[in-house]
Amino acid sequence: MIDIGDEVSLFKVGDEVFYAGQIDRPGSNAERQAVDERIVGPKPKSLTFAEAAALPLTVITAWELLFDRLKAGKDEDETLLIVGGAGGVGSALIQIARAVTSLRVVATASRPDTRQWCLDLGAHAVVDHSGPIDEALTAAGERAPKYIASLTHTQAHFEALARAVGVQGVIGCIDDFKGLPIELLKQKSAGFVWEFMFTRSLEQTPDMIAQHQLLSEVSRLVDSGALRTTLTENLGRLSVENLLKGHRQLESGSTIGKVALDGF
Repeated sequence: MIDIGDEVSLFKVGDEVFYAGQIDRPGSNAERQAVDERIVGPKPKSLTFAEAAALPLTVITAWELLFDRLKAGKDEDETLLIVGGAGGVGSALIQIARAVTSLRVVATASRPDTRQWCLDLGAHAVVDHSGPIDEALTAAGERAPKYIASLTHTQAHFEALARAVGVQGVIGCIDDFKGLPIELLKQKSAGFVWEFMFTRSLEQTPDMIAQHQLLSEVSRLVDSGALRTTLTENLGRLSVENLLKGHRQLESGSTIGKVALDGF
């Protein structure tokens, strides 16, 4: 933090912070950026800036999806299914669910390396999403999940997820698609919800401070050893070449965890 506005009360010059920023404000590829203090948290002391930078977008998405949208309880004896467990959000969600709740966490992955990554992060079990997910859950002896976090390819998986979700359960998603057969959820009185972590800042909601609060809690959990960074590759300084390299990796759809740029 190199400067603060007159009304800032949460931080002082010299504080080390982390945040995801706002989608309607430029600057994330710049050396300096102005940001609303209500969506900023204290950087975990145990992490480098690159390790910390890998977290906010995904931990905010994961935390809001689990607690604000799916409305999962922290002490429930239920199952959470995470579709796409090895991606950035999935990697954060596995850890948060294990650290903060008593839910059984079942992730999906389709490769040996992504399967092992999910297990290393704390997933109780991993099933293959290259075929019908409901059949994979049944074959693994898993009960119907009350909560499903569909983080990728929701349109392709939706019919299987509708069959898999528990009665009066909830499916939450973060990806984009056009049209879903939502009527498949009616018989189970199951719900469907969206998570978009930029909603609070875009809409200037009265509870924007919630993102500061959850980032502060995530920072505490990281420094206590309960959560770890999901950074898997540091691409080096921020340059046109490294930006292109990073975007190509993300567009491949096979990235594990997060990649970061570090310095100028």
